[in-house]
Amino acid sequence: MAAPKSSFLDKVLGRIGRLDAEGLQTVIQRLARERSFLETLFDVIEDGVIVVDEQGRVIYFNQAVTGLLGLKHDADEGQPITRFMPGLDWKKLARWDKAGGPQVVRHELEVEWPRPRFLRLYAAPLDGEATGSSGVALILHDATEARQKTFEAIESERMQALTLLAASVAHEIGNPLNALSIHLQLMERELKKLRTPTTEERPARLTRYRQSRKPEADNAAVVEKLLGYLNVAKGEITRLDYIVSQFLQAIRPSPPKLQPASLNEIIRESLDLLGPELKNRHLHVERKLAANLPFAPMDSVQIKQVLVNLIKNAMQAMTKGGTLALATGEGGGGVWFSVNDTGGGIPQEQINRIFEPFYTTKAKGSGLGLMIVQRIVREHGGRIELESRVDEGTQFRVWLPLHDRSPKLLEAKLHD
Repeated sequence: MAAPKSSFLDKVLGRIGRLDAEGLQTVIQRLARERSFLETLFDVIEDGVIVVDEQGRVIYFNQAVTGLLGLKHDADEGQPITRFMPGLDWKKLARWDKAGGPQVVRHELEVEWPRPRFLRLYAAPLDGEATGSSGVALILHDATEARQKTFEAIESERMQALTLLAASVAHEIGNPLNALSIHLQLMERELKKLRTPTTEERPARLTRYRQSRKPEADNAAVVEKLLGYLNVAKGEITRLDYIVSQFLQAIRPSPPKLQPASLNEIIRESLDLLGPELKNRHLHVERKLAANLPFAPMDSVQIKQVLVNLIKNAMQAMTKGGTLALATGEGGGGVWFSVNDTGGGIPQEQINRIFEPFYTTKAKGSGLGLMIVQRIVREHGGRIELESRVDEGTQFRVWLPLHDRSPKLLEAKLHD
């Protein structure tokens, strides 16, 4: 086995006692050049590199760390590493470093400053496998986008499973529902005939009524009860039909047909559509629509569907009256609208699941409305934000780009 190649520093340390002043100056210049080379090299890599001493204090970090953790040169050197990474268990890491051994520790943690990021951390002791502690080198890899892609892949797999399920049951459910609806309508028609006799039946009915009032009254009560039961059954069939239609819409999305449209006008149309229900619930509506809002490329039908879903959610969250506030504006290269309610809010533990299929906080919800909302917004190249406080209310804010994201074409090169 070949002997390991000795480094420049190893050679110098072996004969440092025999160097004169000029030799030492040459060594120092060489070391300074190598340090400068290494710092330049570390500063151009995308991963963050931090060196901490045995007490957990930062003694070096590269340029990438400034973007990942917000550290500033000169100002933050010497500070405890836990100040910038609260989720890091430094005591456990220090014990591992002191014990020595051929291993690299891997952690995953989230940071909130200077912006929320998901990081993978690799730690290696500076003294290699030796026992004792002389500090640790930390390598930080920004895995935020990879994690998001993983979530999107999981969501895509869920949608594929949902599609297979829907393809097998939607048709089988839809046909019986239609048949039930038709027969309930026929039953309702016959019951109404019993309640309101025709002109030909009235004389005979009047004679029977005079002969026996009680049986006639009993029959009328039974008819009214049956009509009430029919109305309940029809309502449940309507709800089931709505769930099936939402289900099919969720798994068979149509691409948006983008045309310049007025966001303010779509909001007015949505409020007009839901006006009777808003009035019936005694809800106060506030509009803060920005003047001179530019037209933006969108599918008006789909964005109206987003609005109707969000407004209905807001209405159902306010069970004892309240205020529904809608606002629009322009910013960040796009237009936005927000839907605010003064309902009970969404607990923190539920917010992370609110866009999942079939997850709902409502007693009779399908759990598909917000999933459809999120899909439509994404296909428009937009984004949706959610803020909620328990007992105060919820805000959904949707941003849509002002311009289509068209593919960039390479310029053609002309050859003589």
